[in-house]
Amino acid sequence: MSADTPRRIVLLRHAKAEWSETSDHERPLAERGRRDAPVAGRWLAGTGIIPDLTLCSTSLRTRETWKLAVHELPQRPRTVYEERIYEASLGELIALLNETPDDVSDLMLIGHNPGVHALADALSGEAEADLLPRMNRSGFPTSALAVVAFNGSWKAVEHGVGRLIAYWTPQG
Repeated sequence: MSADTPRRIVLLRHAKAEWSETSDHERPLAERGRRDAPVAGRWLAGTGIIPDLTLCSTSLRTRETWKLAVHELPQRPRTVYEERIYEASLGELIALLNETPDDVSDLMLIGHNPGVHALADALSGEAEADLLPRMNRSGFPTSALAVVAFNGSWKAVEHGVGRLIAYWTPQG
């Protein structure tokens, strides 16, 4: 694939989790999260974007979110459960994207705030309509999805490289 290959990054924040006595990593989804995750999957299916690869944090709430969302897609993408996403900084998330093989056109990353919101904001040098201010006003709530498009190699992903082409939250 050439340097002008069109690519998309789909960023999904995990669905609403319960506050429990377990470790943060092992917090399960709350009832609202179990309702919202499939809705997020249906929204993604409606866009026609089916990721070639999904990178999902190893936390219980992200794994449960993906399990519920993926059933709404017409086909299941290859999925890698990546422990480096949990508590990752913006720089660590960009470095992870830079490792993506160039045969991947559409990549999905399922993670946590503040990292997912920071990544969507940092990559979006441009945006359609009012998507960027709307995303930043919302604070990227649970089950929110952002889609950033760019051209080039995954090794070239850096601040401002992309265009925010979609942003969705279950609250509208």
